Amino acid sequence: MPVAAKPALKKPADTMSSQGIASKKASKGGKGKTPRGKDMDDMSEMGEVGDEWMQQKTMVKPDDQLELTEQELKEEFTRILTANNPHAPQNIVRFSFKEKVFKQVASVDQLAIHFSLDGNMLHKDSDEARRQMARGGLAEAPSEPTVAEGEEKAGEAAAEGGEGEAKPEGEGGEAEKEEGATQTAPAAKGGDTKKLTNQFNFSERASQTFNNPYRERGTQTEPPPRVNFSSTANQWEIYDAYVEDIQRQEKSKEKKGFRGQQESTSRKKISAIESQGDDISRIEKPAKILERMVNQNTYDDIAQDFKYWEDVSDEYREQEGTLLPLWKFSYEKSKRLAVTSLCWDPKYKDLLAVGHGSYDFLKQTRGLICLYSLKNPSFPEFIYNTETGVMCLDIHPAYPHLVAVGFYDGSVGVFNLTEKLQEPMYKCTAKGGKHTDPVWQVKWQKDDLDNNMNFFSIGGDGRVVSWTLVKNELLCTDVILLKLDESPADGGEGTQLFTLGCGTAFDFHKQTDYLFLVGTEEGKIHKCSKAYSSQFLDTFNAHNMAVQSVRWNTFHPKIFISCSADWTVKIWEHTSNMPLFTFDLGSSVGDVAWAPYSSTVFAAVTSDGKVHVFDLNVNKYEALCEQVVVTKKKTKLTHIEFNPNYPMIIVGDDRGYVTSLKLSPNLRKMPKEKKGVEAAKGPEVEIAKMDKLLSLVREPPPEKK
Repeated sequence: MPVAAKPALKKPADTMSSQGIASKKASKGGKGKTPRGKDMDDMSEMGEVGDEWMQQKTMVKPDDQLELTEQELKEEFTRILTANNPHAPQNIVRFSFKEKVFKQVASVDQLAIHFSLDGNMLHKDSDEARRQMARGGLAEAPSEPTVAEGEEKAGEAAAEGGEGEAKPEGEGGEAEKEEGATQTAPAAKGGDTKKLTNQFNFSERASQTFNNPYRERGTQTEPPPRVNFSSTANQWEIYDAYVEDIQRQEKSKEKKGFRGQQESTSRKKISAIESQGDDISRIEKPAKILERMVNQNTYDDIAQDFKYWEDVSDEYREQEGTLLPLWKFSYEKSKRLAVTSLCWDPKYKDLLAVGHGSYDFLKQTRGLICLYSLKNPSFPEFIYNTETGVMCLDIHPAYPHLVAVGFYDGSVGVFNLTEKLQEPMYKCTAKGGKHTDPVWQVKWQKDDLDNNMNFFSIGGDGRVVSWTLVKNELLCTDVILLKLDESPADGGEGTQLFTLGCGTAFDFHKQTDYLFLVGTEEGKIHKCSKAYSSQFLDTFNAHNMAVQSVRWNTFHPKIFISCSADWTVKIWEHTSNMPLFTFDLGSSVGDVAWAPYSSTVFAAVTSDGKVHVFDLNVNKYEALCEQVVVTKKKTKLTHIEFNPNYPMIIVGDDRGYVTSLKLSPNLRKMPKEKKGVEAAKGPEVEIAKMDKLLSLVREPPPEKK
């Protein structure tokens, strides 16, 4: 922007000239000229010359100069200098694994390095410095006192020259030259010594800070082995390959003709040959690990909530709790099938088994068994397709690879998870004594006297059957028949026909092996024994509709719980025919379960999609949590199970989904620890807690007269 030229300032020329004349006179009157006198002569000469150009000058304006007002001339234009690098990119985008989106990098490194040189410094008195100076032929620089002495001598000579008489100009010049020679003589001597040059001898008054460096972590794995293969193919090689394939097919057909063990051994050989040639089987395990890693990143938020999240709002609610939804397990082929059974693996705490079937008896098609892991919630670990619907299942407590299953057609089977076979390892037949109605529940029991594994089943035909695994077959034994109280009907030729009830659920005592409970479709609960197959030990008129589930308490040996389609949940003491507690949940109750960590906590699911969690030690009348966990209104919840280790539950519905929920702190309160005293824990504490609660509910014994 062009700016108008300012007029030059006037300076008094007379003053400069007078000073120059005075300095001349002073220089002539002295005997010898001092350095100050010499400076005065120079100033006087500059003053005489300056009179010519320091006169007033006229201001010349160019033709194209802008005419600006005083206000425009006074306007200030500021420029801000920044340390930003103009060539640094401002649009760097990187992928954020936390937010799962591409985000622009906020801070960019603005530092531009023009020159960089690494060096080191040595103390001049050190041995290394002396060796370097000796190698380079350098002497030590003259010390400071030497320079000071030279200055003092020069000052004395100047003073003597000032006191003496004035000399002619020629003599004075010669004297100055002589004195200058004497003064420069020591300097010339000292100049022969070379100074040790220091290439780092500079001072810097500016500084620039570094941006915070990024931490980068990287891993490097060994590359997979590679094999180069090359070959040529012609018509004869293709023909030979087809001939070998035809011969292999003929051999396989011949092997299928054999029976018994030869057939089983041949199948194993063929499967072994096929597995060796299958490249996918080689990377099956690494692929499964990689899939779990990807799912862990995908569901990282849920995994963090499962491990660390606690509902802080429970501190402000005395007797209420919440359920946090976690993973939702589903399989594409199971979406039209209801969840008919749930079971946690007793050894692998993150593995759960789900049975799929149908409770609509007019629409019975197929069944499905899925085993999910919390490490991979997107797809089942094991899948078994069945011809009929799966109604119940149970995992062996000592051998977690064995799964007992009950089917809708009345048969039972045992699957082995270690073998890659879709068919069960054991399965009963019509000749082997299978049930004539659906099997509603199966339970593993301790090995018999011959160390053979066995499990029990209950079906709609009114039979409780014990199944024993002997070699390659299932042997059945009827434990008890659920006879009704009605009088037997005449069957002809003097025979009597007893009417059998329909068994829906049963559970074995945790401590007494022979004692078990049976729930029926008539609403009754029978206390039975394995030793007595002809009669019941006791009968409870429990409900008005079918008993959906009955379970012994986890800790207390005398308490059990039952639920029914008549909307009620009842808690019983097996020595009394009257219920201790009765809860009306307002809808048909599908299942109920005791908590594994407390003797007073239980949960139930209803057909309106709600989960009810009770803690009798906190509130004996109402649920601490009543929460809807289904997305669609018409979805019914069918089953519920507590995890034996983690504070979570799983619920299944009639659409094939399994939802996992985390319990808030108020739903799993533990006894408070006093200062310096550890809180007592164990089964005895839980039993005492339940007994204290029952003492408030039990009817007092009749007084003796």
